[in-house]
Amino acid sequence: MVVDQDRCGIKGMIIGRVCLFFSFTFDGKIYPCSLVDRFVRIGNSPDPVTGLWKVRPQVDCHGQRIQSVEHIDVIYRAAHLIPVYGEGNLPPDFHFSLSLDVFNKYYVNKYSDHHANEVAF
Repeated sequence: MVVDQDRCGIKGMIIGRVCLFFSFTFDGKIYPCSLVDRFVRIGNSPDPVTGLWKVRPQVDCHGQRIQSVEHIDVIYRAAHLIPVYGEGNLPPDFHFSLSLDVFNKYYVNKYSDHHANEVAF
C-alpha cells in the first residue's frame, strides 16, 4: 500500500496481507475496500546477505496483529513474502496455508518478477 508518494520504493509503502475485499455504500457512493493485516519493515535497509527487505507483522501492545480497512486505490501491487525460517525444521504435517500466520519475520521477494524488482529496492 502506498502511504508516502514522496519516498522511493518500499520506504513509501506498507506491506499488507489482504484478508477480505468488500464494499459499502455511504451517501449514495460505493467504497471498495480491503481488510489488511499490516506488516512493518525491519531496519532501514535490505538484509545484507540476501538483498531483500525484511518485514514482521505489526502488533499492538497485547501482541495481536494490527488490521486496517483500506480503500483499494492505495493497493499498488502484490508482494511475495518468504518466511524467515530460522534454524529448526518445520513439522512434517505443517500446512503451507499457515505460512503467513506462524512466522515472525518475512523477506519481501523482489525477485518474484520484473516489476517487484523495480519497486522493492
